[in-house]
Amino acid sequence: MSDGESVSLDLLDRRTVRVRARNVAIAAVIVAAALGGVVSLFAGPVGFLTTLVIVALPLLLLAWTESRKTITLRGHEVVARALGNRVVDVHRATRLELFVTDMRGARTINVLIGGAPKGKAISVSLAMYAGTGGRELDIIALRRLADALAGNEDTRGLVLSQLTVAQLRAEARGEPRPNRPLYQLASLAPQGRMAQRLQPDAVAKFVAAL
Repeated sequence: MSDGESVSLDLLDRRTVRVRARNVAIAAVIVAAALGGVVSLFAGPVGFLTTLVIVALPLLLLAWTESRKTITLRGHEVVARALGNRVVDVHRATRLELFVTDMRGARTINVLIGGAPKGKAISVSLAMYAGTGGRELDIIALRRLADALAGNEDTRGLVLSQLTVAQLRAEARGEPRPNRPLYQLASLAPQGRMAQRLQPDAVAKFVAAL
């Protein structure tokens, strides 16, 4: 594969994404209907319908957008497609952060890449863990992402590139998931927070110790 070819950075397959989006849509309608029922006690059918639209519509739009979203790496540009396109040049990115989301017993470690050409930011999920199982971005995608990050002049780019390479080496050695860098970083984040940013200095020390 040449550097100019696109590679998918989607952690989840399309079927799983569609199922999750459908579940969000169903939950949105149920919650909106329940709230609408409460409001209708005071405002009647008009209040019910108004509440249903106000609460459900944004969540349904979010679910639909997420069901269509794809992320690819094209050379050293990350491209996110949903309702439109967002493009970030990894080599010129000025925002490079790791953060962990913790939802329903599953922890996802993500890299947020933001900056040129239009100041946009794109979140790329690197791995998702539940217990000792989970999903990780495939080897080709991680390798290409590591190369792109290494081309960033900021030291944070080099650190994230080294982290990704360490993950690839752990996979090549056949290390179990608890012994892999991304799993260990995800485990370091305190529990009880839906999303939390990992401090760059802490990440740099972690990578230096690998």
